[in-house]
Amino acid sequence: MKDIKLTDSEKILMDILWEKKKIFMKDILEAYPDPKPAATTIATLLKRMQNKDLVGYTLYGNSREYYPKVEKGEYFKEEMTSMIDRFFNSSVTQFASFFTSNAKLSQKQLKELRDIIDEQIKE
Repeated sequence: MKDIKLTDSEKILMDILWEKKKIFMKDILEAYPDPKPAATTIATLLKRMQNKDLVGYTLYGNSREYYPKVEKGEYFKEEMTSMIDRFFNSSVTQFASFFTSNAKLSQKQLKELRDIIDEQIKE
């Protein structure tokens, strides 16, 4: 996946697409949180996201059923990698140090993180 940033508006739309998997424009409008944008605004976002190869559609007569072309987990992984590259000089260790010292994690949460890391080391 290329390094593609979603605007806040695109992220809201992608969240709807990720949740619904396949959806028509009228259903996108219904699923949108208030205040709902105009249909033309959503159409413009969809077109822009098709150009970024994030959204596809299947044509049924005059209606288009839209679907995401990138998985949410894949997009999130790319976003996290990009953030770690930009802010922590590509160092996961620096990120982990920052995260654990600034996230105000409880002892239980820190132990859960340690268990996750220990499990990854075993594999």
